[in-house]
Amino acid sequence: MADRGADDRGVAQAIATRLWNSRWLLAASLVAVLAVYALAGISAYVLLLALAMLLAAALLPAGATRQTGENGAAIEAIGLQRLSGEYLAAAVADPLIIFDRTATIVHANAAAFAAFGGIAPGMSLSLKFRAPEMQALLDGVLSGDVASDVVDYTEKLPVERAYRVSASSVGHGTDLYVLVFKDQSEARRIDRMRADFIANASHELRTPLASISGFIETLRGPARNDPAARDQFLQIMQSQTGRMARLIDDLLSLSRLEMKPYLKPGTEVDLRQTVDSVIDSLGPLARENGVVIERDFAEGPLDVPGDRDELFQVFENLLENACKYGQSGGRVVVTIARGDADSEPGIDVTIRDFGPGIPEEHIPRITERFYRIDVETSRTQKGTGLGLSIVKHILTRHNARLSIKSEVGKGAAFQVHLPTH
Repeated sequence: MADRGADDRGVAQAIATRLWNSRWLLAASLVAVLAVYALAGISAYVLLLALAMLLAAALLPAGATRQTGENGAAIEAIGLQRLSGEYLAAAVADPLIIFDRTATIVHANAAAFAAFGGIAPGMSLSLKFRAPEMQALLDGVLSGDVASDVVDYTEKLPVERAYRVSASSVGHGTDLYVLVFKDQSEARRIDRMRADFIANASHELRTPLASISGFIETLRGPARNDPAARDQFLQIMQSQTGRMARLIDDLLSLSRLEMKPYLKPGTEVDLRQTVDSVIDSLGPLARENGVVIERDFAEGPLDVPGDRDELFQVFENLLENACKYGQSGGRVVVTIARGDADSEPGIDVTIRDFGPGIPEEHIPRITERFYRIDVETSRTQKGTGLGLSIVKHILTRHNARLSIKSEVGKGAAFQVHLPTH
């Protein structure tokens, strides 16, 4: 009887504690219920029912919510335990290899098979990856000197690829370890392109600057009182500053093009009118180089989606190059034709010269920044080495393509294919 009395007192004390802890919530709820009763005129039975529900909510064990959360966590843990290491490894997009204390492969995911080929459970990692940095990585992790480590590793075959490789133990006491290969090839390629671009741009600017600096020094010294030399040097300096200005303009154009999004449809460009304008604007240059520009345009409307100013720049660069570098042929033919019915619908604009042509080995690289077939000839013709790179970027934005065909001694043809929709 005494135990039962003690239990009753404990229950009463627990109820009193819960009511006290919920006193403010009960007070606010009671005021709200009474306000509704007074304003809405609800029946006394509804009022009593509402008060009973409030009291029951206050007496609900505080651990009920926590217990529900714990149950959910337990269910989630059971689900995770059902996942095998193979499933988890397969979900990783990067090459992943699990190995044991003897550096023997236990499991490799599909990305690892695709990247390295010829790997299988039971194979020795030390024999597969013989590079010193990989051997040091495996030795460090397996010896227990470090819990995890990272190295840079380059795989030579079948295609050279650069990886950032991380190694670490799996859990505690499992005697299993994992290698993850993060492909860095694209980032390295972009870094090399950026470094090459800065070096080439610096070189292209440094050359005329050095020339101008030398002439200034001469004008301030030996040629100070020589009018003929002064006029000659000032003319050369003006030419060099013009060269730098053209280079800066092309660099800015290239930068703006790379920052622009892909062209949105909606604007139509009349190719006939645009190419005619280009030919008229380059007429003086053609006459200066002794070149005749011939037209061969298809009949009917020649409209394509695009930006007129950008397409004008494309054909201006191509036609200017044809007049400068193909001047020995004496003529340039500009053709506008509709694409064949069997091929992709569109309009082809071809600019063909009859000059010395382009050796075949140069054609794949001719649209690279600062790539020149003949450096001296290019600089003599006031080229910056960026014209065809700008052309490529503009055509990419227009979902168009550039085809180059050439035969040494017979000239070159640059064909632009622009889709009509």
